[in-house]
Amino acid sequence: MSPPTPRRRRALPVLTAALAALLCGLAPPAAADDAPADWTARPAGGTDRDARPYVYLEGTPGTVLQDRLTVTNSGRAPLTVRLRGDGRAGGWIRFAEDTVTVPARTRAEVPLALTVPHDAVPGDSSGEAVAAGGGEEIRVPVRVRTVGPTLAALGVEDVRVSGGTIRYALVNRGNAMLRPRLAVRAEGVFGTLLDRPERPLPLELAPGRRVERTEPWPDAPALDAVTVRLRVTASGGARDEAEASATYLPVAPAVGGGLLVLGGLAALASGAYRRRRAGRAASRPPPVEAQPPVDTEPLPKAGAKT
Repeated sequence: MSPPTPRRRRALPVLTAALAALLCGLAPPAAADDAPADWTARPAGGTDRDARPYVYLEGTPGTVLQDRLTVTNSGRAPLTVRLRGDGRAGGWIRFAEDTVTVPARTRAEVPLALTVPHDAVPGDSSGEAVAAGGGEEIRVPVRVRTVGPTLAALGVEDVRVSGGTIRYALVNRGNAMLRPRLAVRAEGVFGTLLDRPERPLPLELAPGRRVERTEPWPDAPALDAVTVRLRVTASGGARDEAEASATYLPVAPAVGGGLLVLGGLAALASGAYRRRRAGRAASRPPPVEAQPPVDTEPLPKAGAKT
């Protein structure tokens, strides 16, 4: 057998590397040590088809409410999960164990207790129960209704008008969740400029929340004095009104024309005032001039000699 030529010697390493790459491609991939575990967390009770979408609890202030969280480990290795609450209602949750180890192919139910604060106002609160493990985090919604008399109170404030924009703020002063509705009306010197009927706003206002909003007014007047009125309503009898005034004047280069118009109006008013004064003077009777005294003497009697 003849020795390999230089050309063949150069091709040999290339063929060896290609063969190694082909063998690696045919081999099954190794399982990653940090692959996320196959597990779930949800409210306890029911099956996968009719599972509760969230934890719902209801009680009066000071009440301790109980429920359970189900953690299912479908993997082939034990799973350690850390549990905590998040959000307003989530902060009221305490788990029986903050850290739970679930064996492979096993389901564990973890009891939880939620204490409604003594100073909680009646209404709805929300939060989450958070389970973290295997490089993943699952959040289970928690909704709590504090039982008691509800108060629907809605306010509109800080109304301002600037150019083609109306700015205002909405405040939920009660303890019930509100979905506000807004009506807008603007009056000018010569009549109504804007009349938008009541319509729902795309927001949900939680108790104690304050939001700032804007209302576009693209066809705002160029020269007028306007009063803008906002009326907001919500279910439960919540209602409030507020208004703001604004003066629209032409901007440069139309300022000169606007001042000219105002000057012309002032001149017309002044001329009319002078004409009224002149008319009043002409309608008065002329003054009576003083006449010199007339000497008089008695007439002679009949038959008397002069």
